[in-house]
Order: sequence, then C-alpha cells, then structure tokens
Amino acid sequence: MRKDSFLYRVYDLYYEGFKNMTLGKTLWKIILIKLFIMFVILKLFFFPNFLKSKAPDGKEADYVGNEMVKRVEGGASDSF
Repeated sequence: MRKDSFLYRVYDLYYEGFKNMTLGKTLWKIILIKLFIMFVILKLFFFPNFLKSKAPDGKEADYVGNEMVKRVEGGASDSF
C-alpha cells in the first residue's frame, strides 16, 4: 500500500493514536467491560428465551404469527 493513499493515512492515524494512548486504553477497557455486562450478563438473567419454552422446535414463526393475529382480533377496536 502506498504511504500517500487515503486508506494508509487513516490506518496510520488510528494506529499511532492507539499506540500513544495512556488514559484512553483504560477508558476503552471500561467501555468493553460495560458492553460485556450489558449484552451477556443481563441477557442471561433478565431476558430468557420465551419462544423456546412456548413454541415447538421449528415452529417459532407460526407461533408468533398466531399470537399476533389473536391479539389483533381479540383486543383491537376499530373506532375511527
């Protein structure tokens, strides 16, 4: 890759920036730990797989479709 190309300059900017970072590395570690907690730990405890317990294997789409139709037919009133 040529040193005057745009991609090389972008790569060099980020490479040099991260290499010389001191406080930033610590902040990035904190951000990554928070993302891990939000997406892995919280999902395990607060967002169980509801479809796995209600729908048979391979019929998840049918279950969701039937539930949506039931809720629209049973709960909505057409009062415009």
